[in-house]
Amino acid sequence: MTGPVRRGGSSPVPRSADVARRAGVSQKTVSRVFNDEQYVSAEVRRRVLEAAEELGYRMNHAARALASGRSRSIGVVSLGTALYGPASLLIGVERAARDAGYALRVVNTMEGDPAGVAGAVDSLLEQGVDGIVISEPIDEGPVSLSTDVPVLVLGAPPAFAGPRAVTVGVGSDLLARAATEHLLDLGHTTVHHLAGPRRWYAARDRLEGWRAALTARGRDEPPVIEGDWSASSGYAAGRELASDRDVTAVFAANDDMAIGLIRALAEAGRRVPDDVSVVGFDDIPVSAYVTPPLTTVRQPFDAVAQEGLRLLVHAIEKPDTDPLAASDPPVDLVVRASTAPRPPRTTPGRERRTTSPPG
Repeated sequence: MTGPVRRGGSSPVPRSADVARRAGVSQKTVSRVFNDEQYVSAEVRRRVLEAAEELGYRMNHAARALASGRSRSIGVVSLGTALYGPASLLIGVERAARDAGYALRVVNTMEGDPAGVAGAVDSLLEQGVDGIVISEPIDEGPVSLSTDVPVLVLGAPPAFAGPRAVTVGVGSDLLARAATEHLLDLGHTTVHHLAGPRRWYAARDRLEGWRAALTARGRDEPPVIEGDWSASSGYAAGRELASDRDVTAVFAANDDMAIGLIRALAEAGRRVPDDVSVVGFDDIPVSAYVTPPLTTVRQPFDAVAQEGLRLLVHAIEKPDTDPLAASDPPVDLVVRASTAPRPPRTTPGRERRTTSPPG
C-alpha cells in the first residue's frame, strides 16, 4: 500500500504511520530511527529513511520534544546591533549550534530596553529552549536568571547570576594587552587608548588589557578618550590627539574608530606610522585595504563560539556531571603597515617638518 499522493496543497501531510507502512515496519521503529536510538539495524534504518524521503515526511519536532523532554533548540539573547564584533560572534554561535545538532532561536535586545536581558530570557523560556546563550551584553545592572535550563554568558562578568549560569570570556583583555605590548615593543614610551562606550563589557575588557600591559612595563597611563565604536568618534579623537606631539602610539578599541583616527591624524599632518603608530581591534575585512593597512588584533569568533557551545551542550545533555572547564581563546595579532618603531625625539623648538596631506 502506498502513502498519500500530494496534489497541490490539498493532499494530507504524510504521517509516521504512512512511513511505517511504506517501509514495512512499526510506528515505534520509525520513531526510533528519527530519534537516533540504538537497536535499529542499518537495513531497517535505510528503509525508513528512504520511505520518509519518498513521502516527503518531516519529523514533528514538537512531538519529539514532548517525548524526549528536549526541543533540540538553543536560545540566544543578542544586542540588536550591526556592529561587526557582536554580529560576527552571533554567526559563530549559530554555526557551532548547528554543528552540535541544535536549532537556534534569537531574541535581540536594544540599549535602554526596560525589559532587557531578563525579558528576552523569559521569551526564550516560553519557547521551550534547552539552553540559553547571552552574547556580549551591555551593563544594565545585575541580572537574576531564574531558569531551569543552563545559561551561557559570553563576554560578561558573573553579574548574570543564576543556578546554572556558565560565564566564558571572549579574550578581549588578552587581545588588548597583546595590541598594547606590540606598541611598547616597538619602543613607544607609552600608549594612548581610544576606548569604546563604558557601558559595554567588551570596552571595559579592552581597557583593562591596555592598562595591564602599561602597568606590567611600569609605563605612565595617559588619559583615556571614549568613543562610541563609530569611525566618526575615532575622527573626533584623532583631532584631539593630533595636537599633542608627545602622542606616538594609540590603541583603538575597534577598527572603525582606528580608521577615523588615522584620517584625522593625516589631516593634521601627523603621518601614520612615521609620527604615530595605530593599532585597531577586530580585523574587519576592510582593515587590510585602508591607507595605511591597519595593524589590528583578530577576534577568534568561531573559537569562542565553539568553546562556549561545548560547555553549554555538556550542561544540557549531562546535567548531573560537573561543568567543563573553559580554555582561553587564541591571541592573533595581525601586523600591517600602521605601526612602526617610535620616532626619534625632536630638539625642543625644532620639530620635524611634516608634509601636508593630499587635498
